[in-house]
Amino acid sequence: METILYRFNPWWEGNKAAEGKIEREKYTSKLSRLLDTKDVVLLTGLRRVGKTTIMKLFIDHLIESGVEPRRIFYVSLDFYGLEKFSILEIVEEFYKTQSISFSDKTYIFLDEVAYKENFSLQLKNLYDLYNTKIFASSSSSSILKDKKATLTGRERIVEILPLDFFEFLKFKGRKIRKSDAHLLESYFENYMNIGGIPEYVLTEDVEYIKQLIDDILYKDIAAYYNIKDKSALREIFCLLMERAGKQISINRLAKILSISPDTVRRFVSYFEETFMVNLVERCGKINERVKSPKKLYVGDVGIRNAVTGFRDKGAVFENLVYITIKNRKPCYIYRNGIEIDFLTEDGILLEIKYKDQLRERQRKLFESLKANKKLLISSVKDFLNLIEKRG
Repeated sequence: METILYRFNPWWEGNKAAEGKIEREKYTSKLSRLLDTKDVVLLTGLRRVGKTTIMKLFIDHLIESGVEPRRIFYVSLDFYGLEKFSILEIVEEFYKTQSISFSDKTYIFLDEVAYKENFSLQLKNLYDLYNTKIFASSSSSSILKDKKATLTGRERIVEILPLDFFEFLKFKGRKIRKSDAHLLESYFENYMNIGGIPEYVLTEDVEYIKQLIDDILYKDIAAYYNIKDKSALREIFCLLMERAGKQISINRLAKILSISPDTVRRFVSYFEETFMVNLVERCGKINERVKSPKKLYVGDVGIRNAVTGFRDKGAVFENLVYITIKNRKPCYIYRNGIEIDFLTEDGILLEIKYKDQLRERQRKLFESLKANKKLLISSVKDFLNLIEKRG
């Protein structure tokens, strides 16, 4: 195992962890703020959204800040050669290999932690017994739900989102000078089309994004949940991509595909768990939230466009706004056949109209509603102001 661990940890021999990788400062700074807490930091998000890279960028930051490289340990727990070892056995090998005292402060990064059985109990053991700061990642939100409450009160969850527009420009190597402000619209249209999966932004290789979709559908979902009807899984996925920004009806989807509503409901939950889709409830009392149809947004618009083609820019724009305000836990308002897109947990009312204006009945409802702040997001400038104020 020693050779494997050295390959995962090149900084033990003087090399960088994230050589040549583009910085994602908003996440590394967030990890820095959590560094002095004892909590286990759990990184979640879509497959290939950048969780591993962010971990390695942060490892370089730790070393630059003076942490001794041998006290930093990274391992990807889905590696074939480690399948027969527990997390604790692998960590013990790290301590042995680097001659780490049990009382020494260490920093442990566990990628794809959910590949190990009883991972939450093992993380608790590390938390309780070792002088260590733990960072762990998974591409499944359901797996990170601590069913036995083993980590309750001991974890902080950080969701890694697709690149925002400023990050997109950085990955593209583009800087918009004031004299070139007219280019903003074309760059933004490019962003609306490609989305924010880092490698896809760099290469624009459509085969890459198609392979990513297949990996999530067939490896993360079909294989894990032992789904036999893979064609139905893909058909539901494609229908959901078409419904981005719209209310969805489980019964209607079931009727279209000639399968049971329970099967549709179960498949949709799998797409939620892998961050492929997000469901937004209607605002109101509990019974209204439960009984009303939910609105659907995709985890990344580039994935959606690879399935549907780049069309309905209003829906794509609305989806990007949702991703931007997702952490504010929005719901949507629906009254007398009129819909307002979002009301956030902290009282911000938003209507999204890409290059358009409110219709009269919608305007009256928008103006009549109580909110701490009201925003009409209709332009790229409006959207960029929203990014800058996020969080």
